Amino acid sequence: MVKPMELNQIASMIDQTLLKPGATPEQIRKFCKEAKLYPFAAVCINPLYVSLAAGILEGTGTKVASVAGFPLGATPSGIKAAESVQAIRDGAMEVDMVLPVGLLIAGDLNAVIDDIRCVDEACKEENPDVITKVIFENCLLTPDQIRAACDAAMQTGVDYIKTSTGFSTGGARVEDVRLMKACVGDSKKVKAAGGIRDLATLLAMKEAGASRIGTSAGLAIIKEAAAL
Repeated sequence: MVKPMELNQIASMIDQTLLKPGATPEQIRKFCKEAKLYPFAAVCINPLYVSLAAGILEGTGTKVASVAGFPLGATPSGIKAAESVQAIRDGAMEVDMVLPVGLLIAGDLNAVIDDIRCVDEACKEENPDVITKVIFENCLLTPDQIRAACDAAMQTGVDYIKTSTGFSTGGARVEDVRLMKACVGDSKKVKAAGGIRDLATLLAMKEAGASRIGTSAGLAIIKEAAAL
């Protein structure tokens, strides 16, 4: 049997996520009420529902996270920044942005750095306590391009680097998490997201260096852990 403290430690790693485009207000309400059963790090939802989620989760330790430039990253930096600021004003305390993947692949690292920095600085100016994360979309990248994305993130104030949106051709891979952590060391945290649906995969990502896990299966993972 997993002890309650261990269950809480697992929950505290998880961003319980519902980003499906067809999610309704009622589904968001149900999702957030279920999330209150465990001390998840955050509930990650689309910007439209941030104020709704913030009201439901008020007074809990679970933060509201939202996304910017999601899921493609192909949005002008100023629009991503404005989207982020609006989410923060609506109650978000964490923002997961997607970097401009095509510009990264093209080797325009200055543009990638500027994009990440624009969003991060707008978030921190609005609220210095907001946590920012930048999504790489590793399934579209080579190892060298992942290293380049890490180098770009290192030149900004972003708090986390993140593997994937979960909306492209693949999700988190242990080898990518290990590579990302090796690149940034202790200067940035790593979030693994995309396809993580059981306890074994969560623990493998943690072992590889992930501090945060994005998943829509948080409740199932907690129940699996409790049954051990």
